Amino acid sequence: MPSTVVLKRKITSIKSTRQITKALQLVAASKMRRAQEYASRSRAYGELATRLMIKLSGMNELDNYELFKVRTITNRLYVVITSNSGLAGAYNSNVLRVFLKSVSQDKKDNKKSSVIAIGNKVAHLSRSLGGVNLLAVYNNFSDHPTANDIRPILNSIIDNFKDHKVDEVILIYTKFKSNISQEVDQVVLLPAKMIETNMSPTQATYSNFEPDVQTVIDEITTRLIEAQLWQALLESLASEHSMRMIAMKNATDNAKDLIDDYTLELNTARQASITQELAEITGGAEALNG
Repeated sequence: MPSTVVLKRKITSIKSTRQITKALQLVAASKMRRAQEYASRSRAYGELATRLMIKLSGMNELDNYELFKVRTITNRLYVVITSNSGLAGAYNSNVLRVFLKSVSQDKKDNKKSSVIAIGNKVAHLSRSLGGVNLLAVYNNFSDHPTANDIRPILNSIIDNFKDHKVDEVILIYTKFKSNISQEVDQVVLLPAKMIETNMSPTQATYSNFEPDVQTVIDEITTRLIEAQLWQALLESLASEHSMRMIAMKNATDNAKDLIDDYTLELNTARQASITQELAEITGGAEALNG
């Protein structure tokens, strides 16, 4: 049995750790509420953008535009969203597992893989992977990103696709469902196509485009991709803070259980020490009397 000194040190150390995890839990809970609010507010915008793309999908001429052209895939670009720090449960590992599986499949199919890393975790992993081209790293987003924050990512995606440096762009992020339910989702950003929904595309009616069809379609497609990126980032932030809150709550509860266990063990050790001392005193008194 460990000595009482060792047990006291363990209890003190665990209590200090519990204070830290409790503070992180409260901070994550506060951030989670705001992130959920931001994500829910913008979903209506994403749905409206989807309806617009469905309507445009009825145009037969879309295949002639660069952002809609389906090409033979030789180089695939992944836009992967993770966090900058850990202590968020399985949040990062779930995303990285999907990313690694996709990259491994690309290697089997003799396809090149590139990545735009949003968050330090996927950036660190990408640097250690052979044959994966890390194009850029973005790790300075606030808890409420704006359109200007994601504009560099958007421009990089579109420029690489238009210049034929990549043939497909896939977004990997964590979709927020509830405080205890999040799932990793993959979305094909380019080539642009109708998002799969229960709605079917209708033949677009005759319309006048100002200043011209090319400009209008390019602008609408760019805005749709921007909306998808923005929503994915908001969903990921809500998922990250939610999973971090749960992880810190579990850590705090586990610390309490450990403290209770070590306190019981400490009391047992104290009782054993007292019993041994009493036995020694009694034995010494009997020896003197004898």
